Amino acid sequence: MAKTYRPYVPEQDLLLPPSLRDWLPEDHLAFFVSDLIDHLDLSAITKVYEDEERGYPPYHPVMLTKVLVYGYCVGVFSSRRLQRRLLEDIPFRVLAAGNAPDFRTIADFRKTHLTALQGLFEQVLQMARELGAVRVGRVALDGSKVKANASKHKAMSYDRMREKQRQLRAEVKQLLAQAEAADAAEDTEYGADRRGDELPAELQRREGRLARIREAKRVLEARAKDAAAAAGDPSDTAKPDPKAQYNFTDPESRIMKGPDGFVQAYNTQIAVDEQQLIVGQAVTQETNDKRQLMPMITIIKEQSGVTPTHLLADAGYCSDENLAAIAATPIDAYISTRKQKHGERPGPCPRGPLPRTATRVDRMSRKLHRKAGAAVYAARKAIVEPVFGQIKQARGFRQFLLRGLEKVQGEWSLVCTTHNILKLYRLYG
Repeated sequence: MAKTYRPYVPEQDLLLPPSLRDWLPEDHLAFFVSDLIDHLDLSAITKVYEDEERGYPPYHPVMLTKVLVYGYCVGVFSSRRLQRRLLEDIPFRVLAAGNAPDFRTIADFRKTHLTALQGLFEQVLQMARELGAVRVGRVALDGSKVKANASKHKAMSYDRMREKQRQLRAEVKQLLAQAEAADAAEDTEYGADRRGDELPAELQRREGRLARIREAKRVLEARAKDAAAAAGDPSDTAKPDPKAQYNFTDPESRIMKGPDGFVQAYNTQIAVDEQQLIVGQAVTQETNDKRQLMPMITIIKEQSGVTPTHLLADAGYCSDENLAAIAATPIDAYISTRKQKHGERPGPCPRGPLPRTATRVDRMSRKLHRKAGAAVYAARKAIVEPVFGQIKQARGFRQFLLRGLEKVQGEWSLVCTTHNILKLYRLYG
């Protein structure tokens, strides 16, 4: 007797059009993202299209927003990969309702509405507060280097620029002399009817490189003057450090030391509550976290609407100046005074009172050595470090797609927004 199988007729046409919602389970992330976006204010995006009556009707901006947000939720950031998923993956097809915008449309939409998309972070955070998910009490702060969309091999130091500039000037002078000699020989042979102002290809290339190096030197010199003025030193005589770097692909990125050595990167900052929701986020060009403590407290207040009661931070944020500044606030801070090795536990608290000559760093160290302080600070790793792991490892966001500090800030805001959406989905989805 032949085996009986369930019906399988690939060529059979459907008698009735299928419902897109039948293609996925009701509790799927795609439906959660769709419903959440429907409750957000997207007027900053939609109003751009309302007054434009020319041309072919555009794709619906709400649909593109849902596709982009869902893509960042599941680790699909590239516009080309998004285009492929819109053709091949059911969740993307459901969100797009059968539309299939190409990668250029998706990329242009992200660039055009980056500021409006950045504003979604605060809207999602406000929604989380209304649901009771956000409790900005104890907050952990941390930073991580994320690679820029540029290679460190496209960077050049100020000292190297001066050397290269001299070399290119000599090469340009030599090429001009060769061109004049060639012109003279051709005039003798063919007559003086050439214009004589055509630049050889090699000369054009060297002139272009020379112009880019001049601009790079000007930027580094301006940075040196700004830094001197900020430090209260005379800016007129300020000169760049010979090792100061300028990247020709993304001039606003910086060479930073990361876990895998030196990389061309930006320094991303997040403040995370005990539910692992991001309550404050930013991007900086600073190569370390020393000057990010007080700015991040301000950002937490601006983005979440609440000032934290307790703040936990690692040794990267510790300085006498920072400890003095946070002591003037109502925040109870627990900031490590030195970098600890993996698995290292704080030793026993020294006996006796602190000497009168103790610095603020000494006092913070004693606070963390006490049993209660050590227990509070121990929660830092479990609060903030998994969030960077979820973003960089689980979702694979290890490099920015956009260039320039302003665009990178918008992209990081979108990454943090989708992290919070995933947390809300796990809590309420």
